[in-house]
Amino acid sequence: MSTNLFQGTQSYLLDPKLSEAFHIARLLEKPLLLEGEPGTGKTKLAQEFARHEKVPIFEVPITSESKVSLLVSRFDEVQRLMDAQAAVANAQMKQAGIDMQIETGGRHVENLNEYVHLGPLAQAFSKPGSVLLLDEIDKAPRELPNNLLFLLSERRIVVPETQQTISCKPGEMPIIVITSNHEQDLPAPFIRRCIYAYIEFPSPERMKEIVRMHHPKANKKIVSAAIEIFYQLRELDLTRKPSTSEILDWIGYLVKTKVVESKVIEKLKGAHTLVKHRDDMELLQVIQEKGIEAATSRKSSSW
Repeated sequence: MSTNLFQGTQSYLLDPKLSEAFHIARLLEKPLLLEGEPGTGKTKLAQEFARHEKVPIFEVPITSESKVSLLVSRFDEVQRLMDAQAAVANAQMKQAGIDMQIETGGRHVENLNEYVHLGPLAQAFSKPGSVLLLDEIDKAPRELPNNLLFLLSERRIVVPETQQTISCKPGEMPIIVITSNHEQDLPAPFIRRCIYAYIEFPSPERMKEIVRMHHPKANKKIVSAAIEIFYQLRELDLTRKPSTSEILDWIGYLVKTKVVESKVIEKLKGAHTLVKHRDDMELLQVIQEKGIEAATSRKSSSW
């Protein structure tokens, strides 16, 4: 795989600072820890890189139930028990002269390897140059980053049921991207093991570039008006601020419905793409009835 600087694709605009951090992580074969607001394109980096380089990607959405053991392997106890029962039944039928056998798919209960399903971490370690995406690690139990730290430091995985060892020599590590919304602090030793990057929310000018990439045929006047309203909306006391992916959805809707009047945008036509918390509905109603200026004035008066 090429170790050249990855600078994005035709559908993914990559910030130069993030490009550099990703490059450092790849050269040093260390995980890249990405933090930033939801919707700023953290997961997109791994996905777009894998697509661009045509390499396998193993995506793992981390939850409060995630365990490192499940990332390594899963042993199919149920299938092995069923095969064992089938083997006993087949022997009994053969002894009784019954010409019938229960099919077990060629599996043999004494061969444990046939019942081991490698998890995404083990699969990535088995394929040099692949991409492993651990998404939203801040949702994980506290012990997951610590346990993961050991495996990444050792560069080897042992499958518990079979004692199979999967190790990575220098130059063979998968590319590991770990994202976090910083819902909780990660252990300091884990962070030290990573290359770190924070994705800042795009400036209005940067956002215009992103929008142009995704909606090249969108009316420039409408795009400018929508972006202006979008940033005003983010400055309000919303429970949940709209993100990059949501303005792209909004402009996509405006394009499809052929909106050409700025006044329509000011009243937030298609607001379901932007405002997504019930506590913000009252403020949304003010905007749709009186315009964004009324909501801005209302915020100022509340101070």
